[in-house]
Amino acid sequence: MNLSGHTQPFAVLGHPIGHTLSPVMHNMALQALEMDAIYLAFDVAPERLMSTLPAMADMGFRGVNLTVPLKEVAFRGIADLADTASLLGAVNTVEFTPEGLRGHNTDGVGFLRAVDEAFGCDVTGKPVMMLGCGGAGRAVALTCARHGAGRLTLTDLDAERVTRLAEELVAVDASLDIQCVEASPEAWTRSAREAELLVQATPVGMKPTDEPLLGAEAFGAGQMLLDLIYMYPQTGLMTVAREAGAKVANGLGMLLHQGVRSFEIWTGKTPPVDRMREALEARVYGA
Repeated sequence: MNLSGHTQPFAVLGHPIGHTLSPVMHNMALQALEMDAIYLAFDVAPERLMSTLPAMADMGFRGVNLTVPLKEVAFRGIADLADTASLLGAVNTVEFTPEGLRGHNTDGVGFLRAVDEAFGCDVTGKPVMMLGCGGAGRAVALTCARHGAGRLTLTDLDAERVTRLAEELVAVDASLDIQCVEASPEAWTRSAREAELLVQATPVGMKPTDEPLLGAEAFGAGQMLLDLIYMYPQTGLMTVAREAGAKVANGLGMLLHQGVRSFEIWTGKTPPVDRMREALEARVYGA
């Protein structure tokens, strides 16, 4: 990478930020397209975000990604919100326009592209089960509601979180079939067998020693499992589901495609998706 006085900066902001993989894929894309640009990472405390973003615009930054805990801060602080951000109540992509800051959220399109890539389908008309209704699970559930899922089954160890999300989903589509399931292995298993697509959105599986939340009896042929954990090629839950006949995928595709969409928003260019994927896999899996 040859930096110059004309190099255009992009960045990701978070607090903390050391875990981010965004520079890995975005710098690969910038290099592949031979753009005089660089993608950096900065630790920014939540209370300083809304003063930092205008300063970055003044300094010539082309675009910014946001990660926890800044997505909701930006949602509250940016007046110009794309529909994607309004739906999900969070901003993960900031576009610097001549009129000012514009907030987007690419998590939803990242999920949809990942499902299409992994399973060759969309969520329209499908019964979907959310195992975990926190940040990522909430974004996925709201996206499924917006894109015509046939049924959404919600479960989480935090019952209040399930109730809040169900209320948000009703506001998106009052006719949507929403089922709230108690947090027990038996109830999860029964509901899983009735779902065509299961989305695992809890932290369980991030440690190799974690026991899968569902057993083989929860899965069968014709089902699909998307485990949003991406640091392993296959999680324990993916192994269980695959051995029971289900199709499986991890969360690397969603991570990749939300980044691809951010790149498209900022530059108007189509990035080299395969090169970005290879860069992520090399960093995450040592491939």
